[in-house]
Amino acid sequence: MDRAILALTLTPGLGPTLIGRLIESFGSAALAAGATAVQLERIKGIGPAKGATIASGLARADVLAENEIALAGGLGVTIVTKGGSDYPALLAPLADAPPVLYVRGEIRAEGSDQFAVGIVGSRECTAYGMEQAERFGSILASSGLTIVSGGARGIDSAAHRSALRIGGRTIAVMGCGLAHTYPPENAELFELIAKSGAVVSELPLATAPAAENFPSRNRIISGLSLGVLVIEAGHKSGALITARVAAEDHGREVMAIPGRVDSPSSRGSLELLKIGGALLVTEPADVVHALEAAAHHRFAGTHAARFGTAESAGNGLFREAVKPPPNARPRVDPESPAGRILAALDEPLTMDELVAKTGIETAALRGHAALLEIQKLIVRKGSKLEQAGR
Repeated sequence: MDRAILALTLTPGLGPTLIGRLIESFGSAALAAGATAVQLERIKGIGPAKGATIASGLARADVLAENEIALAGGLGVTIVTKGGSDYPALLAPLADAPPVLYVRGEIRAEGSDQFAVGIVGSRECTAYGMEQAERFGSILASSGLTIVSGGARGIDSAAHRSALRIGGRTIAVMGCGLAHTYPPENAELFELIAKSGAVVSELPLATAPAAENFPSRNRIISGLSLGVLVIEAGHKSGALITARVAAEDHGREVMAIPGRVDSPSSRGSLELLKIGGALLVTEPADVVHALEAAAHHRFAGTHAARFGTAESAGNGLFREAVKPPPNARPRVDPESPAGRILAALDEPLTMDELVAKTGIETAALRGHAALLEIQKLIVRKGSKLEQAGR
């Protein structure tokens, strides 16, 4: 953790954009945290009055950071700062990435959480919406994808629970500080998520739930994901904010499940599909197929170019994909679980045979195998897996 970055985030008047600008201008977070009002007022977007206010806040920020670290320790929360090896790899390149993340549980920054899908939808959903959230969440999680959502009532909770039920990973992004639980009835759910995945917020720990926090929360859901799946969103649903940010700001894939044409709960989703703002999906396999290119770019090292900022991705709701280098193949460490699976598949094997041969436990092996399929390194033929191209 970079304590100076934490101090900057606790300074009134500074948000992700200005913090990034300060670090770039001064050369480091530590130098930015010690800047004077005169130095600050020269930074674009600050000026004399705001510079004086920020300088006054910086004078108290180190004490606030010390208190925040102590509170985090008492709550079992880890503080992760941008630039560290434990900061989420998908989120880091984005211009609006939060400088600080508070984490209960664990984010596998360079591991399986690189392969995540956001699932969002209405809090006031129908039985159909709940059914589809559980269906897609469980199957996608069992395929090795991490399920990212907002921990809210309705679709979010159903997606989280379905991932947990099959032993998959899920991340809940909160619209309050982690010293609070919102909604309160999800306290037990968040405990379960933290044990096997992560509960995350960019907000200082004592920040109470407030309506204005949730739109910013939505950009983190998008930023942590290769793509976003919208399930049953009403006309003014916050899920549509997540979809817009995913498509227009982050260049992510956006997908939506069609709902009843006469249902107010599906109005937003249907409008998104009508204007071409989302890919229509009806099966979990459609989602995996839509994310294949994104996963390949992540492994080929071209993800930042294809899924970086709005400037790098181009303008408009949909962007032309940057093709990966010719014949590029994902790099797999032979000592990693994925490498061991590849080596074991010198002959076609069933899942049970693969577990016996590699010694990797079933749930983990299923996830690694699904990612290898997405990368087109292995193929499934009947009940057996084998190396692609054999």
